[in-house]
Amino acid sequence: MPAVSKGDGMRGLAVFISDIRNCKSKEAEIKRINKELANIRSKFKGDKALDGYSKKKYVCKLLFIFLLGHDIDFGHMEAVNLLSSNRYTEKQIGYLFISVLVNSNSELIRLINNAIKNDLASRNPTFMGLALHCIANVGSREMAEAFAGEIPKILVAGDTMDSVKQSAALCLLRLYRTSPDLVPMGDWTSRVVHLLNDQHLGVVTAATSLITTLAQKNPEEFKTSVSLAVSRLSRIVTSASTDLQDYTYYFVPAPWLSVKLLRLLQCYPPPEDPAVRGRLTECLETILNKAQEPPKSKKVQHSNAKNAVLFEAISLIIHHDSEPNLLVRACNQLGQFLQHRETNLRYLALESMCTLASSEFSHEAVKTHIETVTNALKTERDVSVRQRAVDLLYAMCDRSNAQQIVAEMLSYLETADYSIREEIVLKVAILAEKYAVDYTWYVDTILNLIRIAGDYVSEEVWYRVIQIVINRDDVQGYAAKTVFEALQAPACHENLVKVGGYILGEFGNLIAGDPRSSPLIQFNLLHSKFHLCSVPTRALLLSTYIKFVNLFPEVKTTIQDVLRSDSQLKNADVELQQRAVEYLRLSTVASTDILATVLEEMPPFPERESSILAKLKKKKGPSTVTDLEEAKRERSADINGGPEPAPASASATSTPSPSADLLGLGAAPPAPVGPPPSSGGLLVDVFSDSPSAVAPLAPGSEDNFARFVCKNNGVLFENQLLQIGLKSEFRQNLGRMFIFYGNKTSTQFLSFTPTLICSDDLRANLSLQTKPVDPTVDGGAQVQQVVNIECVSDFTEAPVLNIQFRYGGTFQNVSVKLPITLNKFFQPTEMASQDFFQRWKQLSNPQQEVQNIFKAKHPMDTEITKAKIIGFGSALLEEVDPNPANFVGAGIIHTKTTQIGCLLRLEPNLQAQMYRLTLRTSKETVSQRLCELLSEQF
Repeated sequence: MPAVSKGDGMRGLAVFISDIRNCKSKEAEIKRINKELANIRSKFKGDKALDGYSKKKYVCKLLFIFLLGHDIDFGHMEAVNLLSSNRYTEKQIGYLFISVLVNSNSELIRLINNAIKNDLASRNPTFMGLALHCIANVGSREMAEAFAGEIPKILVAGDTMDSVKQSAALCLLRLYRTSPDLVPMGDWTSRVVHLLNDQHLGVVTAATSLITTLAQKNPEEFKTSVSLAVSRLSRIVTSASTDLQDYTYYFVPAPWLSVKLLRLLQCYPPPEDPAVRGRLTECLETILNKAQEPPKSKKVQHSNAKNAVLFEAISLIIHHDSEPNLLVRACNQLGQFLQHRETNLRYLALESMCTLASSEFSHEAVKTHIETVTNALKTERDVSVRQRAVDLLYAMCDRSNAQQIVAEMLSYLETADYSIREEIVLKVAILAEKYAVDYTWYVDTILNLIRIAGDYVSEEVWYRVIQIVINRDDVQGYAAKTVFEALQAPACHENLVKVGGYILGEFGNLIAGDPRSSPLIQFNLLHSKFHLCSVPTRALLLSTYIKFVNLFPEVKTTIQDVLRSDSQLKNADVELQQRAVEYLRLSTVASTDILATVLEEMPPFPERESSILAKLKKKKGPSTVTDLEEAKRERSADINGGPEPAPASASATSTPSPSADLLGLGAAPPAPVGPPPSSGGLLVDVFSDSPSAVAPLAPGSEDNFARFVCKNNGVLFENQLLQIGLKSEFRQNLGRMFIFYGNKTSTQFLSFTPTLICSDDLRANLSLQTKPVDPTVDGGAQVQQVVNIECVSDFTEAPVLNIQFRYGGTFQNVSVKLPITLNKFFQPTEMASQDFFQRWKQLSNPQQEVQNIFKAKHPMDTEITKAKIIGFGSALLEEVDPNPANFVGAGIIHTKTTQIGCLLRLEPNLQAQMYRLTLRTSKETVSQRLCELLSEQF
């Protein structure tokens, strides 16, 4: 930039500013400003032509007056005239005035655009920089229309100076953010990617910001940037701080560029090229290694820069979710931050670990920090960090630690901040239901929840406990006994009265044999709470009373007296009065048989998504990612779904539904929608009568498919528009798969049509039934689809999921393999060593055994190998093989037509980095298929 000469100090401006600051009152300031405005106006209108310095000075004064909050209605033309000056300072002030005061509707916009075009064409880097800054500062749609086609040419021109390239990249980024439809994609897109290789790191930094934003909307156009970004990142990460002196910040080489490159890589799935993937893994390992090194400076700037790169690297590791070693290392690194003295680091570590807990590979590693996280709940001063700790406990919860975590959350709930109590209540209710092996524990937990935080227990929570109790015969008596005891407390929360009234009205007869809980005692206990409750609760209790008339004829007279009292028959509330009148008449007129029919026990509730989970998602805000992370995180949890129950009432005359198999796997699956196509081709199209041509499998589909062989939940496919998440559960020969389609954009998907495609052979062996989804998916939203699966006979192929939709007028067509494999119908079988080898010898025919010797594709880690064998579906038999280094497993493949026993033996050779896998089953095709699937996992 040219040096400012001594005469450019503009003494008149300095005097004017000094006068303004010395004014003692607002009136004096306005008087001085008006005097100056009159002087400037006379100068501009005078006959004598002003030189460039005078114009600049007066325009600066006008700009200062405007910034003080006063309107300026003249001087614009003089500012435009300054743009034609060849002096830097005059042109600079002209552009500054225009950037601040000229709006897009100004009549001068054409003159301004011409001046900008002249400067852009001048090839003078200083003038080009001023023009680009002005375009970016204004950033209007008119500016985009005028210059969006010119700036890319400047950006990729070979003779453009580095400083101009930086400005051009950031200017184009600004225009794209305000008017993306006006920035044309063209030949320059392939050339701008190569700016990542530029020698000037400032250019690379600006180009990375631009490419990241462009790649989010046009991933295919910029996919070549992945290899270049990895290459550049590798050079930065492996360089010493002295190699990049101009871009080293407190001994951290180019931290801002590193963060931007890592964010760019998060726009894409893991690289397909093994060389690029390996180099990226090395970069991430190096970043994790550097985090373990002692700090090179004690200054906070050093640790901030170092940790910024580290956290972005961990975000990329989580996004790829494909390298078990990196995920575990990232978890261990975050675990060190959980007790760091810096609050922000603790917060970020907890937040990142919440996401890590959703990965199959790192979930166990996250669980090792449970004591630290629970301690943070009790000792952390910052409420936002405590909330993240609650989120992490929720994310790391599974069957092995559910009771411990629920107990800790209940303990914290008593002293928790009011702002997060409702969310904690919802999470406790969800965890208690999801991981309840013993449903008596579930009932105790929910009642304890109501006792501790009754005001924050929403209707969805007590609805759910009633659904579970009604759907499970084994817990009904215990629930009746427990709520009866809880209601005896002197002060009960109203929600407890609701639960008690509903459960005793349905199952009070199960405890009526005990003299301590006789029918009259039950009634008196409930009625003692009646006058302290709100109208809706009183209405529910009246329904309980009429249920008692049916269950306990001996208290009929007592209840009729209550219903007949003036406080009921003449109640000011119409609902209560009507119930009292109708129930009294019903108890008087109806015969015993009619009464028993009208007041029969509520039927089980049909299975549906938990309303508590839906409420938690709603409370967290509409986010596709939230739901898909939920799908990734949930493992083999029982989903005890159901709709919200209506309050107990006399009109419960609905026909009992089929038996409550809460997983829904034993129930008859819904009939498919529409007949299958008559042509002998592909499939059972249950969605559309006339599907378009099916797209080939998406890149990476095979890799993603292989990842799901040993796990049931996670993200199956993701690009910049669509994310597909899966959550599956299998029992014997039946299965259920929840498919989540997430719209990652802000634009609606129209004509959204997913189609399941099966070959004729597969359709004969695997029954898939589902329902169509809503053809419109709003921006940022998701839709869920349930697929009911039945394994008729063993199979080798997998169905293809084809998704077709319109996005922004463009037809999109995506196909992925759906991970429904034969091993999903495995049931693990425990057996002793003697039984195992006896069965092994029985399956010794050549056609019953398949063996494969192969090179290890992943690090030979014992714990990961065990987890994969268990995830594959077989039981892992400990201390069975004479060689303790070997792994053996056993299980049964369940199909509709037969059951197939299966034994496996995996022999690792650490020195040679080889495995020998042997499978023996009673059917050759099953042995072959299981061997193929399991070999790909190691």
